[in-house]
Amino acid sequence: MTTTAQLPNWDMDIIFPGFESPEFAKGFAAGVQAVNDLETLFNSANISRQENSTIDGATVRTFEQVTERYNTVLDEIETLAVYIISFVDTDSQNNLAQAKLSELQATFVRLSQLGTRFTAWLGSLDTAELIKRSEVAKEHSYMLERAKVRAQHMMSPAEEELASELNVSGGTAWSRLHSNITSQITAPVTIDGETKEYPISEVRNFGYSPDREIRRAAYEAEQAAWKRNALPLAAALNSIKHESLVLAQRREWESPLADTLSINSIDKQTLDALFSAVRKTFPDFQRYLKAKARLLGLEKLAWYDILAPVVQSDAAWTFEDARNFIITNFGTYSQRLADFAAGAFRNHWIDAGARPGKVSGAYCAQIRKGESRILANYVASYDGASTLAHELGHAYHNMNLKQRTALQATTPMTLAETASIFCETIIRHAALENADAKEQLNILELSLLGSCQIVVDVAGRFIFEQAVFEKRKQRELSIDELNALMLDAQKQTYGDGIDENALHPYMWAVKGHYYSAELPYYNYPYIFGLLFGLGLYARYQKSPEEFKQSYDELLSSTGMADAATLAARFGIDTRTEAFWTSSLDILREDIKTFEKLVDQLS
Repeated sequence: MTTTAQLPNWDMDIIFPGFESPEFAKGFAAGVQAVNDLETLFNSANISRQENSTIDGATVRTFEQVTERYNTVLDEIETLAVYIISFVDTDSQNNLAQAKLSELQATFVRLSQLGTRFTAWLGSLDTAELIKRSEVAKEHSYMLERAKVRAQHMMSPAEEELASELNVSGGTAWSRLHSNITSQITAPVTIDGETKEYPISEVRNFGYSPDREIRRAAYEAEQAAWKRNALPLAAALNSIKHESLVLAQRREWESPLADTLSINSIDKQTLDALFSAVRKTFPDFQRYLKAKARLLGLEKLAWYDILAPVVQSDAAWTFEDARNFIITNFGTYSQRLADFAAGAFRNHWIDAGARPGKVSGAYCAQIRKGESRILANYVASYDGASTLAHELGHAYHNMNLKQRTALQATTPMTLAETASIFCETIIRHAALENADAKEQLNILELSLLGSCQIVVDVAGRFIFEQAVFEKRKQRELSIDELNALMLDAQKQTYGDGIDENALHPYMWAVKGHYYSAELPYYNYPYIFGLLFGLGLYARYQKSPEEFKQSYDELLSSTGMADAATLAARFGIDTRTEAFWTSSLDILREDIKTFEKLVDQLS
């Protein structure tokens, strides 16, 4: 059986052989110089907001030259950034990596400022005429359309430049503070009379233990750890939300939420339809939680029981098991998907094991066109395998975007979960088909747990963030106030499915998604992604071959049209509650099946 220490680390040497290597020094210098050269080009071409501009041959040539160069630089900087961050996220005490990331921040600022200038320039052009006269513009038409909207919500060039420069010591610095603090938190947990200090990621992983006393001890240790570290984290959250509010107001957005709807390529009508359907399913998920409590022999679940296994699984689900299962069952969809996953494992794209200094959770990041790296904290369980499949879905999405330029491939969060949910669903169906009754109950429960975490928990995060923004307009919020808002959000969503005296008031400190001034509301897109992915899978089941003809093209186009337009290709209307209800009905059926299985065992 694979132990945590034996789990694979990702291979970064293929990018650069190390921070102190000549190759990295050359690559870093080249990246910085590329931004310098881009700035020189922007200055010489006068790329900034224009008055009474005309689309002539010179303008077309300038657009094509600048766009081509900008795309190239974005790719180069992405590789540098992901390479450096890969070391920071797997060892936050790597001082050299931290120093290089800090050094790169100045280049990020200048690139961001150039992006702002580019958007302002495009916003002042007759883009319809430009598209008529330029094939490059036609290929980037959605980017031009978005630039028009974003340009209408820009401050003066001087204000945008100042905001970008101050972000280094503002939102970005506060975000890094959260990441650095939380990755280094440890907590003492007593198990079988022995007290040991664990990284906070491992403490949270004890939530999967079948022993309730271990779960309770870890929960209590975790709560104490967050309480000890709450002061700087509250300062970070208050500062980031204030920055988002100020910038939204200055840019004449109705709210930070309105800004994110534009960024995520959906409208308020879609969000309202989504949440109207979601709220109606809270009672169904509360029934699931009550059924889980019955199965565990509890009157009601505490927060530390949410992740508890319902049965003792006989399946080992070692990392090797997960790898083989994923590759085999991805092959039931297509050989292309299976071969891709096999290559990701073979080429060491995955950093799998939890360890001190490594950030918790899981993510996938593209490091070069079509090539990704996956961070995980693998737990030997179906859930661990499902998470790997999910992140491999992101990597497959990145591979399908390989043919697109950086500006064409900018995918909103709402669509970024499309392939990951689809791949996760492939694995779930395969696992259920190949399992005995006991394992089926286990898999179904883990699947519902994941859906509950997205539909219910993420909805609570959205409610919490709305409340924080509303109150932050007046003043800073204390730790106690943040805790109270989090508890209220959890009560609204989990209802009587969880013991209200055993919730998680410090969840605002746990989730890094709250700590971004550039991307507030890093939550509702996950609900959109889950339900959109389920809806697509249902259409795949109805007409597999027809679906396959369009799916990869959809993935390659997620930065080239808004969500509603892309969904319409599959007969989906995202602005009506009916579609979201149909996806939630799939989950309701799973809940009914789960309740029946539980009643049979009770």
